[in-house]
Amino acid sequence: SDRLMAFRLMRYAIAAMQRHLDAGHDTLPLVVPILFYHGPESPWPYSLNWHNMFVKPDMAKALYSCEFALVDLTIMPDNQLLQHRRIAMLELLQKHIRQRDLSELLDPLITLLTQDHLTDTQLSVLINYMLKAGNAAEPGALIRQLAQGAPQYKEQLMTIAEWLEEKGRTEGLQKGLEQGLAQGREAEARAIARKMLANGLEPGLIASVTGITPEELSTLSH
Repeated sequence: SDRLMAFRLMRYAIAAMQRHLDAGHDTLPLVVPILFYHGPESPWPYSLNWHNMFVKPDMAKALYSCEFALVDLTIMPDNQLLQHRRIAMLELLQKHIRQRDLSELLDPLITLLTQDHLTDTQLSVLINYMLKAGNAAEPGALIRQLAQGAPQYKEQLMTIAEWLEEKGRTEGLQKGLEQGLAQGREAEARAIARKMLANGLEPGLIASVTGITPEELSTLSH
């Protein structure tokens, strides 16, 4: 509506800036929003300061006129991250995901798991992220050690560890999976997938670990 015209003008200006970047420039242009008005009501009845579109204009001006907030995990001490309860494990993994071997994080990961702040779904997402984005000399052994250190998640983690170790995935999860399936291990993959489904693991994690498509997983669950 016309009442939100200032916000619309901001959107048009930002869209023009994006087109400038898409054209290959690496700095933003100054775009001057101008409204040409010839409507029935005179003068123009609404504010053209987009901060006034907010319930708290002064707060909006302060928020959008300064540097944005930053949470820089790279400079935060690990012991500080460990205090962040449900997001601590995610933050720790994100900070160290590029290091040579994630097994160096074994002790703090076990500490976080034993605090029992994670749901099964959250754990599945984190393990999936760790296996896909991280590096570990022996991912199966790492997951097995996590299982031994966190009994409440043992069954879920051991199922994943057994699969990783059976595939001998020392050269990376995806490479090992493709090689194993190429050697005719589809039946074994289905058996492991059924076990994972029976243990309540997330389909997305199962698909990532075994390489079985979501469509095939749905048939295995029936």
